[in-house]
Amino acid sequence: MPMASPTARPLIPHLLFPSSSTNPNPNPNKPSKPISSPRLPTRRLLLFSLPIATALLLPIPSNPIQPSSCDALERFDPVSRSEREASAAISRRVSEAVELLDKGRELQALGDFNQALLYFTQVIDKYKDFAFSDYARVGRAFALYEIGDREEAIAEMEDVSISLKGYPEVHAALAAALYVDKHAPLLAENQFTIATLLDPHYVDISYVKETKHWPPSLISSLKNFLTLS
Repeated sequence: MPMASPTARPLIPHLLFPSSSTNPNPNPNKPSKPISSPRLPTRRLLLFSLPIATALLLPIPSNPIQPSSCDALERFDPVSRSEREASAAISRRVSEAVELLDKGRELQALGDFNQALLYFTQVIDKYKDFAFSDYARVGRAFALYEIGDREEAIAEMEDVSISLKGYPEVHAALAAALYVDKHAPLLAENQFTIATLLDPHYVDISYVKETKHWPPSLISSLKNFLTLS
């Protein structure tokens, strides 16, 4: 039987087929360290271990507001066409009523009470659904008082003094008319007290003449009330 070469290494089965329990340390005299099982990479480590090109291929959440959605929001109008048309119609009516009211007051200031009466009456007839039509009723009462229809003028003042309670001008005018035409000094005093508490200017004849443009007959009645004549 041939002798083995002194330099040949014996074939040890465990070197050809190592197992997890075999010590791979080639130095048998040196104690080997126990082999620990490798730890699986965590999700974070896995993410950072990916190549940059691979990371760029990861899905990116899309923007919930797409350009088409923005366009739809810009085109959205909460006001319907019929509502816009109704609003425009109301705006036109308000402008027309205010124009008529201002024209009546302008004619009143110029002393043309007959023409002023026509404009105030138009506001009352056509735009009585607007709250400011009560101010046209005050102007109409003043014009009626001046042209001689004092009964209707006082009835208008009494009615408006309720709907416009707290409006000093109508209370002062009603006080003057009640004192002179109805011979009711106590009622007149009550109305004038309300007027002067709200606006003390009505004790000044020049104020109602130059600033408020009262008709001459109503100014005369207020003067009689103030002087108790």
